[in-house]
Amino acid sequence: MDDPLLPSRLQLPAGDWATLLDGLCARFAGVDRAQWQDRFARGRVQDRQGRPLAADRSWQLGLEVVYYREVADEPLIPFSERIVHHDRHLLVADKPHFLPVTPAGRHVRQTLLARLVATTGIRDLVPLHRIDRGTAGLVLFSVDPDSRAAYQALFRERRIEKHYEALAPALPRLQFPHEHSSRLERGEPFFRMRESAGQANSITRICLLEANGPVWRYGLEPVTGRKHQLRVHMAALGAPIAGDDFYPALSRRAEQDYRQPLQLLARALAFIDPLSGQYRRFESARELLG
Repeated sequence: MDDPLLPSRLQLPAGDWATLLDGLCARFAGVDRAQWQDRFARGRVQDRQGRPLAADRSWQLGLEVVYYREVADEPLIPFSERIVHHDRHLLVADKPHFLPVTPAGRHVRQTLLARLVATTGIRDLVPLHRIDRGTAGLVLFSVDPDSRAAYQALFRERRIEKHYEALAPALPRLQFPHEHSSRLERGEPFFRMRESAGQANSITRICLLEANGPVWRYGLEPVTGRKHQLRVHMAALGAPIAGDDFYPALSRRAEQDYRQPLQLLARALAFIDPLSGQYRRFESARELLG
């Protein structure tokens, strides 16, 4: 397959730009003009029928433009994913640390989605949920658009069990199992979350799996699915997950510094299959080593 990446789509808004090239350069300031010109020249900017568009075409309100995201000098992430299960409806992948699930920022080809599309040839793959780039473990994908809504409802209606493991400092004064609930809101910078006063919108159940030495192994079950929920909740309890460079304080790591991965693993997913009615459970083969 020439291009494993799924295209992005943009319906052109109102604007006074003379050409498509001018408008796209203005809307996507992070992509320089020469790069857009190169994309047009290679037929990488198309209409909804897949026909290449010309750079000097007039900006047209409502026109749907299909384009392929590209990143110059995208860093290689030297860790491999594994397909745990694949049938006509679902694909379950075991993701390594540091690999994003979907394209974002400087990561386009080096993402779990792009790698799986390239490996399987299935361009209809859609992740049914996300885990952080730093988190390892299971991600569930929809294969068939016709059955996708049934599996999406599992997450929306909280009919799927998500089990995580984490390594974090000891909490000898806490009674287990423990349930932590709080209100999570967007923090500063924009990619962090924070606990705030008000009605709780996040719940995590925590159990103790192993208590040896100053670092314990915890089992975490997110009842809700807020961004960074497990990381914020563990930090709030005084036991930030090992390797976390967002919580409780932000610390910058070099882009290709893979020495201390976040010690958080999406260990298992379990649910009653909405099509067959059968109980299904998938487990990661990865281990947290500290």
